[in-house]
Amino acid sequence: MSVLESLALRVRDAISGMWREAAKFGTVGALAFVLDNGSYTLLVFGLPGAGAGGGPMHAAPLQASALATGAATVFSWLANRYWTYRQQHRENVIRELALFTFVNIIGMSITVGTVFLSRQLLGLDSALSDNAARICGWLLATLFRFFTYRRYVFIAA
Repeated sequence: MSVLESLALRVRDAISGMWREAAKFGTVGALAFVLDNGSYTLLVFGLPGAGAGGGPMHAAPLQASALATGAATVFSWLANRYWTYRQQHRENVIRELALFTFVNIIGMSITVGTVFLSRQLLGLDSALSDNAARICGWLLATLFRFFTYRRYVFIAA
């Protein structure tokens, strides 16, 4: 096998491995998104068709949001640790969880930052512009998380 053929095989294997990793990462992220938004909706608004009383945290939407996001973050860490990056997680679990949380706070700041830019710098304040800004923020934050997790968080110590 020539050097060029060997290099081509290595590149193909690296890209194939990254696509599998990205698919797992995306699946975990999608499930965490559903868990976050679904549990928030259930906590604040209750089950659909269950009456007008609302959910158990109807009067405390901020606390419900924090609880739902916290649950989704723990789920995301566990799923990424034991599925997406199962071959490369740290032995020091507390350090890994702290790094994971720190990276997620930065990711959340990226999403909030796009809404800030849209509203404060561009003067846009419609539901459409807010949602467009949030989607752009989610995309940027997801890319940031993907590359940061694989480079700094889920590495064999």
